[in-house]
Amino acid sequence: MLQRFRHSCMMAVSAVALLSVPCVGHTASLPPGLTEQEIGTTVERARQAFNVPGIAVAVVHDGEIVFSHGYGRRAEDKSSAPVDRRTLFAIGSNTKEFTTTALAQLVDQGKLDWNDRVIDHMPEFRVADPSITRDFRVSDLLTHHSGMGLGAGDLMLFSHSTLTRPQILAGLPFMPFTAPFRTQYAYNNLLYVVAGALVERLTGQSWEEIVQKRLIDAAGLPACQSTPPVKGQTDVATGEGETGILPDKAALRLPGVAPAGGIWCSADGMARWAQTYLNGGRTPDGRQIFSQASRDTLWAPHALLPLPDTADATKTHFRAYGYGWFMEDFFGQKRIWHTGTIDGMVSYMTFLPESRTGIVILTNHDDHNATYAIATTLSAYVATGTSADWVAHWQDAENAAHAAEAKAAASTGPGSPARPFITLSESTQQDYIGTYRDDWRGPITISRRGQDLRMAFSHADGLTGTLSALPHDLFVVRWDDRGQDASDDSYVQFERDVSGQVVGMSLRVIGSDFSFDAQDLHPRKVSSSFSEEKEAKRL
Repeated sequence: MLQRFRHSCMMAVSAVALLSVPCVGHTASLPPGLTEQEIGTTVERARQAFNVPGIAVAVVHDGEIVFSHGYGRRAEDKSSAPVDRRTLFAIGSNTKEFTTTALAQLVDQGKLDWNDRVIDHMPEFRVADPSITRDFRVSDLLTHHSGMGLGAGDLMLFSHSTLTRPQILAGLPFMPFTAPFRTQYAYNNLLYVVAGALVERLTGQSWEEIVQKRLIDAAGLPACQSTPPVKGQTDVATGEGETGILPDKAALRLPGVAPAGGIWCSADGMARWAQTYLNGGRTPDGRQIFSQASRDTLWAPHALLPLPDTADATKTHFRAYGYGWFMEDFFGQKRIWHTGTIDGMVSYMTFLPESRTGIVILTNHDDHNATYAIATTLSAYVATGTSADWVAHWQDAENAAHAAEAKAAASTGPGSPARPFITLSESTQQDYIGTYRDDWRGPITISRRGQDLRMAFSHADGLTGTLSALPHDLFVVRWDDRGQDASDDSYVQFERDVSGQVVGMSLRVIGSDFSFDAQDLHPRKVSSSFSEEKEAKRL
């Protein structure tokens, strides 16, 4: 076991892991309480417990990258290459701190104030309530307390959505408010897309160009990019969900959502980003790319959150959200962190500033519990020198959740005695066939293919599936794409008017992923006939 690293780079390869520690200019050590053996044991236990193909972990301490290590493989395929320190992973919502940092640079330059009204920079900005539109501040884009519901608009951002940022902005007025303005926390990706559009408006360049040039390149982040991998890039992880390996296209078609979750990065790249943050916006080579005052603003609490279930065990007394970062007290220290999930990959970045430590975890499986277990364990070692068995804790929590879901499915789920599948005649199927339109999501078509009814959303290849009938105009749609974007089947409840004609529908995801909850959709039937050829031309 090595607790200190030599001046030169070291590499060790085993059947399950590729270890790669970056060169540092002088002898550097892991934070007190944390050892290489503890990291390796924890990561491998979590990888096996939660069936994660590959994981990359990096640790920053006292301004140096002191550990960078790849475990497992880039894909579920046993013949795939090992994960290493430069393997690209989709970091999902850890992109949000890049977007807030890009805004912070504009604040540093005097081009923006956090308290500016959004409409003063983007006159076309609108939300459902005109009075809220007039008072909506830049800070309100970032703190998840706008009053919109949990995951509002996510269905138009993901599932291989081809909607552009202007199209997404145009749909904002149709997003309902579920709570009074600034009174309730509800995680929201949609408004980070607006924040990215604001960066574009103030710079005259695309969000991707600004983030790549002014943050990723300026900070010297190796193996990190603001756009998806292109054909020919080989050191790239493949995401996996509970239903299997995701298709390559899943990670390549998210043009609109990029400011909320579009960056790809490696353990080394995120570790250097952590160095820059811990150093108050100064890169390891001495460039001040954003001010320490702005860093402190991003890390300040702006919206209070409920305490987690683990609060007693981790001695957590508060939890809050800043600008692109969560924060809490953790065994007596302030802890800054964020997670990210997209296309079958999960990232976790956490800081213990008082211990001068940052930890990066990247995985190619959509199970959050693996990253929670690793992050909590390593953070506890740094903060206290010891740790409970967090792998077992999160494994028990996952098993309990799966058991509860299975019990519910058996008693009231689709195909259960309470909700048996039924067969419809062709004439009854005809009641549902046609084109429906939602103000926000656009056209949705119901057609017949062979003996089956099919549903297809426009602008979202991932939202195409087969309908199976239950009693009382209720259906289950099973999406063709069984990957992370649309792996949870949905209930579709058709509505009839007093004359018995089908006039609309509502959707509700059967699973627990809020990102694909369709409660904000209100499709109304606009045509009772459907031609696949004509619809394709019209769309």
